[in-house]
Amino acid sequence: MSQLEMNNKRNKLAYLLSLFMVVTPQLAHSQSLLAQTAPEPKHVAHNHSHGSATYVCPMHPNETSHEAGSRCSICNMFLVEAEEEGEKGSHGDHLAMEQKAYVCPMHPDETSHEAGSRCSICNMFLVEDEEEEEKGSHGDHLAMEQKTYVCPMHPDETSHEAGSRCSICNMFLVEAEEEEEKGEIDHSNHDMSAMPADEHSGHSHQAASTPADAVFNAAEPTPLNDGGSIKYVCPMHAHIISDVPGTCPICGMNLEKVEVGGSSKEIQIDVSGGMQQALALKVARVEKDTLWKFVQTVGQVDYDESQINHIHARVNGWIEKLTITSVGDKITKGQLLYEIYSPELINAQDDFLLAQDTVKRAGKDANYQDLVRKAGLRLELLGFQPYQIKALAKSKKTQYRVPFYAKSDGIVKALNVRDGMYIQPATEVMSVVDLSKVWVIADVFENEQSWLAVGQKAEISVPAMGIKGIEGEIDYIYPELDPVTRSLRVRIVVSNTDIELRPNTLAKIGIFGGPNKDVLVIPQEALIQTGKENRVIVKLEDNNFTARKVTVGMLSQGKAEIKEGLAENERVVTSGQFLLDSEASLKGSLMRLSSGHQH
Repeated sequence: MSQLEMNNKRNKLAYLLSLFMVVTPQLAHSQSLLAQTAPEPKHVAHNHSHGSATYVCPMHPNETSHEAGSRCSICNMFLVEAEEEGEKGSHGDHLAMEQKAYVCPMHPDETSHEAGSRCSICNMFLVEDEEEEEKGSHGDHLAMEQKTYVCPMHPDETSHEAGSRCSICNMFLVEAEEEEEKGEIDHSNHDMSAMPADEHSGHSHQAASTPADAVFNAAEPTPLNDGGSIKYVCPMHAHIISDVPGTCPICGMNLEKVEVGGSSKEIQIDVSGGMQQALALKVARVEKDTLWKFVQTVGQVDYDESQINHIHARVNGWIEKLTITSVGDKITKGQLLYEIYSPELINAQDDFLLAQDTVKRAGKDANYQDLVRKAGLRLELLGFQPYQIKALAKSKKTQYRVPFYAKSDGIVKALNVRDGMYIQPATEVMSVVDLSKVWVIADVFENEQSWLAVGQKAEISVPAMGIKGIEGEIDYIYPELDPVTRSLRVRIVVSNTDIELRPNTLAKIGIFGGPNKDVLVIPQEALIQTGKENRVIVKLEDNNFTARKVTVGMLSQGKAEIKEGLAENERVVTSGQFLLDSEASLKGSLMRLSSGHQH
């Protein structure tokens, strides 16, 4: 046999072998399909009774066969021997119920009876669920048996899944207390059997039906007895009240112990001597005293406008000589200010001298005498001083550079000319102000304007200059308030002979408005002022304090007038009272809530 023929035979055998391996699984699959669709033979039960074995697919329990070595038509796995039919008994119809259940850890609704299955949502492997026997007949009440988790800040946010977060504040939900425990707390202080039915009309004592109701019902305040009692209150949520120590169901803080007197109108606070020293408590007595209507304010030093002298030349001309060099120069009465050359002044002098000569030649003629008087009056109106006119009449010489002198002492406030300048009557040569008397303009609050009157004394101090105790007097009260600051302007006249007060300087002002005699007063720092009321802390005994509402009158010089709420010789706390007031407010909240819950 040739080598070529041997190779052909080998190829034919390999082809037949591969064809056999392909056709055999297809035939097995066809037989399995025929077995499933064909009616079950009547002798099956007979065969089973004789002990024929049943084989089942490990992955697909519905794939069965009575032939050893059979394969699954789905996955082609070998079928394995199943349990005896006798052991299954009449439970063959409930195979799915007897199989283990697998559930997704993240999505409990995703379940399967096949091991190794994955969640269709998150693709996680399903894990073995709890045994069906443990669930028993409670399957219909699964939601009731699961734990409830509630948001500490928003009790309406609840969930049955551990690790959930609040949809509002993103806080982790915490496990809520049992409904039964809350119900017992709600009714721990209520003797239901001893109360008439009519006292509970419209008031429900049922246990909370939701976690949110349970949280709030657990904090329901209880009535106070007449003899007082010990309560435990949350420092942050005063409506959280308990008869026993514990924590707040809202914020988790420890409840603070407080003692409440049921029949007392005043809220009393016990503070030991050591705690008083630690808090640095100070007290002062309520006493009668005289309060002055004393207005303390600020103001500004200003010029006395009646002392400002504006200097103008009453003719046209030129400044020939200016003796003042700058603003702020001091001048005295009669000091030469400037000299002016003016044709008008020269003509006026000539007319005066001519009138004098005419009178001298004509004798004592009344008409000529009147001419001299009019010529002199003209010179005076143009700025000549009377002594200058007399000097002109005596010398009989015309002055071409006419001098002008200061009429009063003062300080140059403004200087508008220089040597050689041409001026007109409208030109202000300079302005001079007398600082021997100044104004102080004070701003007084709107509610204190009724204390003011013209003639009242005032005390001026200028801290920047070290000036204290300068006396003044109200000279004028302006007729309108400043619409922005809501303050009233008051003008005070102050003597300033030594020129100590300088214009535009800030000053502190005290205005004495009159006495308010024999009134109860306390230190102003003892007041606890709120937007609605004023309170003080009264020391009743060595270790006993109470908060009391008072009516306050006038506030003056660090003292407060008390119109109602205190008696003479009582003691009030002036330092550390805010801590005691916080404690009193906490107890007050407890009493108000309890009074609204009385049975």
